Amino acid sequence: MRLSWLIIRFVDWFYIRPVAAVLPRQTFRYIVCGGANVVFSWVCYFLGYNFVFDKQLLDLGFVVISPHVATMLAVFPLTFFTGFWLNRHVAFRRSPIPAGTQVFRYLLSVAGSVVVNYVCLKFFVEFCGFWATPSQMMATFVTMIYSYLAAKYFTFRHAACE
Repeated sequence: MRLSWLIIRFVDWFYIRPVAAVLPRQTFRYIVCGGANVVFSWVCYFLGYNFVFDKQLLDLGFVVISPHVATMLAVFPLTFFTGFWLNRHVAFRRSPIPAGTQVFRYLLSVAGSVVVNYVCLKFFVEFCGFWATPSQMMATFVTMIYSYLAAKYFTFRHAACE
């Protein structure tokens, strides 16, 4: 049995009432995959920051990178591809679009998510005067909605619902 089928069976095991009455299965799978990828990124970030970069500056000779930025740059490719794989093989597995096109579109949607998050954060903190942490939480919520819509209607368009 393929790994994707095992993940689907595990995720669908939790797709019960009252969740099933409110969310379509594809949306539920997307939420679970996204949540799992976020937790994976937090674990990778913790390990990278504390053990790989050891909270030290990274001197590349021509530029010095802070440990938190170096860790972010190291973790991004991992979570980018795990997020893509989970979306392609679990949440939106019936999309007829070729994999290469999906990767490119996913890259664009991730870049869009960064922009949406940035704009929302600037708006909530600098225009509305909210504190940074609640602003980031609200920005994350808006970004999640954008990300789902981008995945469903752009990156993995025409994926049949299950």
